Amino acid sequence: MSAIDLPKRLLHWYSVFVAVAVLVLICSGGLVTSHEAGMAVPDWPNSFGYNMFLFPVSKWIGGIFYEHTHRLIASTVGLLTLVLCATTLMIEKRSWVKWMSVIAVLAVITQGVLGGLRVTEHNPVLGLFHACLAQSFFALVATIALVTSKFWQTISSVESNDIILRKSRVSAIALTVAILVQLALGAAMRHSHTGLSIPDFPTVYGGLFPPTTSEPIAKINAARSPVQQPITAGLIWLQYIHRFLALCISIEVIRSAIRLLRQPRLLSPIRFAAAGWIGLVIVQVALGAWTVWSNKAADVATAHVLVGALTLMTGVLLSVSLSRILWMATTPIGEINHAAVSRA
Repeated sequence: MSAIDLPKRLLHWYSVFVAVAVLVLICSGGLVTSHEAGMAVPDWPNSFGYNMFLFPVSKWIGGIFYEHTHRLIASTVGLLTLVLCATTLMIEKRSWVKWMSVIAVLAVITQGVLGGLRVTEHNPVLGLFHACLAQSFFALVATIALVTSKFWQTISSVESNDIILRKSRVSAIALTVAILVQLALGAAMRHSHTGLSIPDFPTVYGGLFPPTTSEPIAKINAARSPVQQPITAGLIWLQYIHRFLALCISIEVIRSAIRLLRQPRLLSPIRFAAAGWIGLVIVQVALGAWTVWSNKAADVATAHVLVGALTLMTGVLLSVSLSRILWMATTPIGEINHAAVSRA
């Protein structure tokens, strides 16, 4: 390894570390929601009047433990992101990568403010935006790790059917957007704090379609526990659409990934990611079913959030990598060489 390569490799592996830290943060947030602990600490940025970082460990009990540790992990991720940005600005030559690191800082600041306002304003809608931004932030940091990797430099045009690659890229992008929408629907379900709107799977109250008229919904609410908030037709439809979209996404991810696996000239990491995408959606569907069967057990629901984040990340990285391949295939060699020189 040459001396000039060392800083760039360190930047790449540090960005991987930050991405893993963000994933831990997402899991922590999932535990907060799954344990209904979002308001366990009623003030912000302090914790029960204490400085957040001086809050006594002896008071970390019950839901307070999940909410307070989530805040500490979030603060750590914020600091790591600032260091990532500073390091990128010093080491990277590509202006667009520098801008990505700046956007990451803006995103993590916004994320922290949204989390705080969710507490002080008692507004669950802010919690929904907080959850969606967390997934997007994770994908952004993972993309920084990708474009600073040695693999990114080795990507070249592929002697394959350009039409198939273009279809694969369009499909990957469309599926990634659909997965983000699906994660937003899941976040809306979690932040409604009404439990399971549809308590059985794969059936829906014993049938194929959800009950949406006032009489059956009134009977459903009468049979629910008195401590549970009542459900509405809108909440039932929300979970039903979440299930239907999960089925559609799973089928299309498998089809799109198999199409990539049938391209033998693609680099092995891309083929591996395509195979991993199939595995992730299968596990995600299984965890979704398990979440229902376990009556939203906190650990199972959090694992569902974790795999959802990894599924989104895989879609983003595949979309970016395929875009890179097609750019290399359509860009004059002179422009590619000029870009390579500017990075040196």
